Amino acid sequence: MSRAVPAIRLARYHPLAYGNGNVPKAPSVFRFAFHAVIVLILTLLTQIGGIAYLVALAASRACGLRRFPGKLTIFLLCYGSATLAASLAAPIFGRVPLSCVAGAADRLVIRSPIYCLLNRNYVTPDMRDLAKALATHMDKEFPGTVTVALDGNFPFVRGFPLLPHLSHADGKKLDFAYYYKDVDGAFLNGATRSPIGYFAFEQPAPGDELPCQGRNDWLTTRWNFDVLQPLFPAYRIEEQRTSAAIGWLTSEGVTRFGLQKIFIEPHLKNALGIIDSHIRFQGCRAARHDDHIHIQVE
Repeated sequence: MSRAVPAIRLARYHPLAYGNGNVPKAPSVFRFAFHAVIVLILTLLTQIGGIAYLVALAASRACGLRRFPGKLTIFLLCYGSATLAASLAAPIFGRVPLSCVAGAADRLVIRSPIYCLLNRNYVTPDMRDLAKALATHMDKEFPGTVTVALDGNFPFVRGFPLLPHLSHADGKKLDFAYYYKDVDGAFLNGATRSPIGYFAFEQPAPGDELPCQGRNDWLTTRWNFDVLQPLFPAYRIEEQRTSAAIGWLTSEGVTRFGLQKIFIEPHLKNALGIIDSHIRFQGCRAARHDDHIHIQVE
């Protein structure tokens, strides 16, 4: 019993208990650390979420709110307002948002609303124009085809990391999903193997080029996620559309929009029969690129 009492007292002062009218306030150092961690996490995830949290915290205290539902409501209002403000202010800093609201006639879509909710859908105007032109070309060559975009960049600050990416920090990078077909070879328009478009990898066949085989880098984002792979549907890359898209990127994308690089895993590049100097290997410390296509402009 003597051991249980100190534990109960400690739990009463845990930062998560702060705000409950029946629980004493946690020591200030605990509260500060708790809020600092939340600000850090929200900033890394959304860029503007940390600021929205601090504003919501101040507003909650000014209004005398002590219960969690009220504080959460204030935060969501602040975050929503900050997200709207970011979309209006980003062009001043040379970036524009790709829309997550797609109509039936739109041929360029963002894979999931989560990219817009986390402010990861911003690119330079040149990159936006390239993405739209690619989607228009694919619709012309293969009527009705939808081109799916994934991660772009945050709205502000050159060099601010878009984790877990190593290079999406200047508005000039954008990821696209591959085009897929089902096990019977039928094209799956707008579909991806993963719900967010990432981490469902195309596994190399025996004898394929494996540039990172035998390496054991401890500081890397080249994760295989082996435990996840059986959970994804058995779709395969639709070679005709994927090759056509990459062919357009390495020709029109280069001459009209200043495309600089495309990252694709070597085994996929070889399987698709692509030979072009703009197709690069991203290195063994970066994420695998047999689940998406990475492009960047000058």
